[in-house]
Amino acid sequence: MELSVFNITGKDTGKKVTLADEIFALEPNDHVIYLDVKQYLANKRQGTHKAKEKGEINASTKKVKKQKGTGTARAGSIKSPVFVGGGRVFGPRPRNYGFKLNKKVKQLAKNSALSYKAKENKIIVVEDFDFQEPKTKLYIDLKNNLKINDKKSILVLSNENKNIYLSARNLKQSKVLTISELTTYDVLNSQTIVLTESSVEKINQNFNLSK
Repeated sequence: MELSVFNITGKDTGKKVTLADEIFALEPNDHVIYLDVKQYLANKRQGTHKAKEKGEINASTKKVKKQKGTGTARAGSIKSPVFVGGGRVFGPRPRNYGFKLNKKVKQLAKNSALSYKAKENKIIVVEDFDFQEPKTKLYIDLKNNLKINDKKSILVLSNENKNIYLSARNLKQSKVLTISELTTYDVLNSQTIVLTESSVEKINQNFNLSK
């Protein structure tokens, strides 16, 4: 698959880049996408929820009422879950929600997500560029020039660039990532993916499962 390369003013440079078919044109595997997104969301959970059970309630140990003759069920402790303020039965405990996924499964999920975006023509390639200083207006101008200002987008760089990252940080619908930070969730959660020329080369080299 070939795509035209644009500059930051939105003009076609006349250059073309090739997106590897093994990454951007494979038959997407929906199940591995589901697993990878599930793992991503699970890893973001804090798991710090906690409820007190009967043994952890700080209350009097005095017997609530006499054992017999009340006409109601016997009750030995105010800490019992049947009373207001008592402990909770099988309440939530701190836990880790994360689970393991094989590297190749995660990579297949990422490639499947990229294939969906390529099929929907939601990938744009721009020349490698840099900003002389961090400035939000520069990034807004870039999105306007590429006609994606009203869309949720991610810019994928081959290496970290502090000026570009800081320029996009305050924009709600914009995100700047390096290739190593890119996740299946990020790809699916964006309407448009902007790749730089150098990032396309690295993706073609590093994301190919057949190598």
